[in-house]
Amino acid sequence: MVTEIITIGDEILIGQIVDTNSAWMAQELNKAGIFVKQISSVSDEKEHILKALDEAKNRADIILITGGLGPTRDDITKTTLCEYFGVKLVFNPEVYKNVEAIFARFGKPVTPVNRLQAEIPSNCIPLPNKNGTAPGMWFEQDGKVYISMPGVPYEMKGIMEQEVIPKLIQKFRFPHILHRTILTQGIGESALAERISDWEDSLALHHIKLAYLPAPNMVRLRMTTSGPSREALQKNVSEKESELRKLISPYIFGADDETIQEVLGDLLRKRKEKLGLAESCTGGYISHLITSIPGCSDYYEGSVVTYSYEQKERLLGVKKETLEKHGAVSKEVVTEMVLGALKTLQVQHAIAVSGIAGPSGGTTEKPVGTVWIAVSSGGKLKAEKFMFGHQRERNIKVSADTALNMLLQMILQADNQ
Repeated sequence: MVTEIITIGDEILIGQIVDTNSAWMAQELNKAGIFVKQISSVSDEKEHILKALDEAKNRADIILITGGLGPTRDDITKTTLCEYFGVKLVFNPEVYKNVEAIFARFGKPVTPVNRLQAEIPSNCIPLPNKNGTAPGMWFEQDGKVYISMPGVPYEMKGIMEQEVIPKLIQKFRFPHILHRTILTQGIGESALAERISDWEDSLALHHIKLAYLPAPNMVRLRMTTSGPSREALQKNVSEKESELRKLISPYIFGADDETIQEVLGDLLRKRKEKLGLAESCTGGYISHLITSIPGCSDYYEGSVVTYSYEQKERLLGVKKETLEKHGAVSKEVVTEMVLGALKTLQVQHAIAVSGIAGPSGGTTEKPVGTVWIAVSSGGKLKAEKFMFGHQRERNIKVSADTALNMLLQMILQADNQ
């Protein structure tokens, strides 16, 4: 069954709001075995809505619509659907009871404008909306299912969860869909593709599709498969994942929705060991990532953020002669910074970062994007130079992810020896 989503609203098209509805709907439908093949947004104009519906019915079996169901004059979805199906609005007593109940909750009488919410196209099945006055509407015509819902996210989500998805599952037979995403860091998309080329070719025999999803300093590898038996799907994907991990294990830091900071935190918690940071160009961003995880106080001691030479000397014990001879962005300085973090914060693991985030401050010898990272764990220390680029925000984020992964890999390698 081909499914399509149409969102209605000028506020989306002018960038006033981000269309989070479609993303959430697609995720929930996918969990139910329903593939979404297209998502589109159209303006609050009758001609655009009618055209979108006409085009969608030629592609899709199930068409979900959100937006334009409010009580004001600019909300035209309901009347446009009447024109599309060649029907009229009719008053529905059950829908009106819901409108009355919601107004009673706030101790107010139903206004004439809000009474109009109980008028719905004569050919639709109303879907209860426990969070608002506009009902969802279910239409069936020419073998197609059309479902219209409010654009208010919490209202749409309630109708989707309580009415739409159960009703779709009852009406149609959908396959199981299984996704498994392997998270990699420290290797580019093209280099990764080269390493796993033969493995990727073998996926077709198992009816598994692979997608490369690159992000700054990270590539996600998503395997997708579908079929009647979830157990068989899981067995096939698990086997191929095991093969993949043998090929690129040094670059894998997690799976699915995990983050590097979560994986590292879980590892440190199990070991009952502590982490400390010495940050310069990242300005506390690594600390922010770590402290965004609940319970991080189990393993995180803190961060010493030092921008100036003086504070690197005073707080981290970096030698003045090291700074003068090599500059703050150097192997020698990050090495002393990471050692200073170990000592100052009394931890077993430490990360130090110093670089030129940009957009200014670079030189011929050390251009913008030059970053030195040092990590220390279990008496071992590693310092490495990176060239990340010219965008300040990206440099900070990539530096943080790289630093966290360097420490994670150092710990894992030590455990495997």
